Amino acid sequence: MVRIGIVGASYRHATAAEVARFAIAKAELALRLPELRAALGGAEVLYLATCNRVEVIFVRPDGPAADLRPQIFKALIGHEPRPGEASAALRAWTGEAAIEHLLLVACGLDSAQAGEQEIYVQLRAAWQAAREAGTTGPLLDRLVSEALGMARYAHRLESHRAPSLADLAAERVAAHALGELQKAAVGDSRSVVSTRIPSGERYVALLGVSPMTRRCGARLAERGLSLLIVNRTLDAARELAQSLPAARPVPLESFRREPPPGCAALVCATGGSEPVLDRAALDRLVAGCRGTAVQRPLVIDFGLPPNIEPDDAQGAGIERLGMDHLVSAAREERVAHLLRLAPVRAAIDERLGRLRSELAARAIGPQLAQLRGEFERIAAAEVERLLKSELSDLDEARRARLTEWAATLAHRLAHLPLSGMRAAAEHASSEATEAFFREARLRRRIEP
Repeated sequence: MVRIGIVGASYRHATAAEVARFAIAKAELALRLPELRAALGGAEVLYLATCNRVEVIFVRPDGPAADLRPQIFKALIGHEPRPGEASAALRAWTGEAAIEHLLLVACGLDSAQAGEQEIYVQLRAAWQAAREAGTTGPLLDRLVSEALGMARYAHRLESHRAPSLADLAAERVAAHALGELQKAAVGDSRSVVSTRIPSGERYVALLGVSPMTRRCGARLAERGLSLLIVNRTLDAARELAQSLPAARPVPLESFRREPPPGCAALVCATGGSEPVLDRAALDRLVAGCRGTAVQRPLVIDFGLPPNIEPDDAQGAGIERLGMDHLVSAAREERVAHLLRLAPVRAAIDERLGRLRSELAARAIGPQLAQLRGEFERIAAAEVERLLKSELSDLDEARRARLTEWAATLAHRLAHLPLSGMRAAAEHASSEATEAFFREARLRRRIEP
């Protein structure tokens, strides 16, 4: 386990802007992952980014996963950190603590909205990206597969729909959009207000087809809101629009140039490194609200870095709610969600115990094979000596029988120390096991 580590930043200790400093644009990931691997000395590497965290999960080729925050800081930021800057900006986990953290993240227990399930999709996509870039390996693949399996188990334990920051965002959007409809109804002196916004009059725009926008879209569709799916790739927008009632796809460039009038709210969650809408586009969006029941659109920005710059939104007179606001709102219910997820926490502890035993045995596997070979070599050498001296008169059949018996005896004698070392490796330090094999005159430990 000592070779396993995680380094990253999240909402737990950093603002959205601070986390965004370490973000890699989705389009650059295939190029940057091999560079990150090289910076970590050839480690197996996976890069995970969500709307409120950036983490590098790695397995070193040899030696313990020491504090690699300075190397990861430089690889992600592009310059050497000042003294103490990397340790202040990034958090680090190694060994069993890193595996525990990965399981907690995969199951949503470390999320701002405890128990959310979008992280499962994001971790799986990050794993696929790393595999395509050739930066994973057998041990990292094993750990991520275990984490995803643990997440699926946690999802089955859920007795009702798990919460999500997307749900919180959808509620804020619905309240704003339906509130605008309420104002229009009062102005028209109507006594009954429908909860369905007529298509073509008011809509909510979803920028991007990420797990967050998909979930927001589903929740908003349940409330009867018309949706506009905006994406750089029209086919991806069309695919999401087809799964939602009263939704239609629009290319991003078209939306930038001429947004349809009546945008009640905008939910952004794209993986770009630059804002998707600039000040001019926002001004056009606001202008399109004039003469409609919508006063000004509300912006929910899941982007990391921001999809819409806060200063641009303020300049256009648009209320923008970013990740810091959403995380703060989610924390109010976090304790209650964690209590509900206690069975998941217990399942993670049980899985950690099994992984501890498996990885400990795996780590010393080569040395155990060498130790068994030493028993066989010693037994074979002693038999050969006897057959050249005291037992030189034995016929071929008895010689073969004696050689076979010696090999069986060597296996049986090796069983006790091998079993003892497997059990001890789970609890002993790597230094202790290394000392044992060193005194046994075996080669330097080479972990798989």
